[in-house]
Amino acid sequence: MIKTKRNYKDRLFCKLFGDADYIENTLSLYNALCGTSYNDINQVIMYTLEDVVYIGMKNDVAILLDSYLSVWEQQSSFNPNMPIRGLMYYGRMYDRYIQENKLNLYGEKLIKLPTPRYTVFYNGKKVQAPFQKLRLSDAFIKPINPGDFEWTADMINLNKGCNDSLLEKCRPLAEYMTFVNAVNDLLKTMPIEKAIDAAVEICIKNGILKKFLLKNKAEVKNMCITEFNEEVFINGIREEGLEQGQNLIVDTIHRLKNGESAEDIINSGIDKTTVELALTCI
Repeated sequence: MIKTKRNYKDRLFCKLFGDADYIENTLSLYNALCGTSYNDINQVIMYTLEDVVYIGMKNDVAILLDSYLSVWEQQSSFNPNMPIRGLMYYGRMYDRYIQENKLNLYGEKLIKLPTPRYTVFYNGKKVQAPFQKLRLSDAFIKPINPGDFEWTADMINLNKGCNDSLLEKCRPLAEYMTFVNAVNDLLKTMPIEKAIDAAVEICIKNGILKKFLLKNKAEVKNMCITEFNEEVFINGIREEGLEQGQNLIVDTIHRLKNGESAEDIINSGIDKTTVELALTCI
């Protein structure tokens, strides 16, 4: 039976680029994205929210550097709602920033906030443009003047032939994609657990994320299985109706908080993945 980890922050992308143990990767990706050349890891402040959950997923990586507040999200399926998700993330992070810096939100002096940089890294199977600027205004029921009440997400396609120059500038990102592609290729002929094991061995043999994979082999397997289950579940929600799927998770959360056991809820007819995703939200 496949087990799903409760800590959804511990996805492979998050581990590689949002873990303090691999802060060099974080800085490398920042430099590649922004055309900078920072080399002091002590300048990077991790700012990832630990308690913001959407369909079992937390925002992936957030950092403060040089007065910019960057959020990076990895997506294996296209989601046009990333701008509103980003707006929610940033609202929470700006609230935290204001409190930490004791800024007076109600005074006559304009407070200063770190400039947002919101990037979505796409590596799904469906064809997407190399770059897209997703706009919150596209979701508005009534049209507005261009630029009014706008929030955007830059979506960068990491698949081969789309943004190869970015991968060349950031070796950890390139090796991450090599591993992901290896798993996807192997999934065509073998089950998920065997595909991950084989991809890990192939990459180690070829020096791809070698040190990382040797140290985190078991954890990588769990993270990849979690992402695989998560993608299957979310695709299922799309097929059945997103609102219905979200409501099911919310109802399951309430049942768990009211004292029902996970086992009893599963026995009542709710699928195991829904219950496990609900558990991550408690």
